[in-house]
Amino acid sequence: MKILPFKNTNEPQVNHALVGSDARILKKIKRTILTVLSLMVLHVLAMMGFESLSLWQSVWLTLTTITTVGYGDLSAKTMAGQASTIILIFMAAITLVTFLVRDYVDYRIARNERIRSGLWDWNMDNHILIINAPKYNADQFFQRLVTQIREDDDYQHVDILLLNTEFSGGLSAQLKDLGVRHVLGNGNNNEDLARAEATRAKHIFVLARDEYHADSDSISFDIVHRLSELGLAHITLVECVVDANRKRMFELDIKSILRPIRSYPEILVRAMDAPGSEVVIEDMFTRKDDHPERYSIWLEGESWADVVAAMLRAGVGTPMAFINKDGDITVHPRGDVRVYAQSLIILVKSDQVPTQEDVTNAFQKEFQKFAVEPDPRLSSVQSPPASDQ
Repeated sequence: MKILPFKNTNEPQVNHALVGSDARILKKIKRTILTVLSLMVLHVLAMMGFESLSLWQSVWLTLTTITTVGYGDLSAKTMAGQASTIILIFMAAITLVTFLVRDYVDYRIARNERIRSGLWDWNMDNHILIINAPKYNADQFFQRLVTQIREDDDYQHVDILLLNTEFSGGLSAQLKDLGVRHVLGNGNNNEDLARAEATRAKHIFVLARDEYHADSDSISFDIVHRLSELGLAHITLVECVVDANRKRMFELDIKSILRPIRSYPEILVRAMDAPGSEVVIEDMFTRKDDHPERYSIWLEGESWADVVAAMLRAGVGTPMAFINKDGDITVHPRGDVRVYAQSLIILVKSDQVPTQEDVTNAFQKEFQKFAVEPDPRLSSVQSPPASDQ
């Protein structure tokens, strides 16, 4: 039985015809320009020698000849001078300049094709580098992620560079309009990291290639280990599929580690802006230590600050939002907001969830205004004695 070699489907499909093509064309352009300049210098010398023209007159005649303008104010009179001019016209003005235009057009085409295919070296600095791509709906995911990044004033004009093998056919027009650029390659290849200017990046995201497969963590660990060796762990955020694998990544002093949640790429942005906030968000998602609960509480104009303080003092939890009498939800209102609500959303400890009665008692204890205790000073005042008849 013949054993076929393993094929890595994540290897970038590189069009080798494009690799270095623009550089080769650029060399041809430089040689052509040098040849044209050499012929122009020779023609200037010929006009000075054969036609006894001054240096400036010779330069003027050469330029008007090679550009085929021909004002007629100066012209070659001798046979040798005329022969030199004919050589200049046919070799430089017609042949070489035509080659020069052709090579320049080829260079622009090759350059645009390299950019489209992710083979261009962008030479970026202080950019956001995003390594890997989601297995499903990568284009839509990146559109949402980049849109969230652009909403922050500090990142509206920051370059964003993708390093993956997903867009070998080029980025979508929507991503290009958002200012996204692409490098075809893998994060576990040092040469590709160098082309993506990883050492000059401001932030680095390492996405899980498959958010449902534990093997993605092995690839991510290899990438973050390489980034750690480059001294970039402190600016790196990495997605980790299996919680048990987080310890190895934490040992590399990675900035943030979070679960891949494809429906909410905004969490990545929050982790970039406010490191640690992703822990709070994940905690509420997983019900590990804390989670939100809804409790029925009828509020009639109490301030939000007083409501929060009452729940905290009673050890119930932290109110996060309220539902008004029309069913509308208000999240994290200002402290001076007067609340007219039917329910509260409270962040509680998962191992000690308060009952509805606990919350009701805490509220009544804080806001009960009807039970007024008698003034003890009044009990010490004796009634006046009865008058004698």
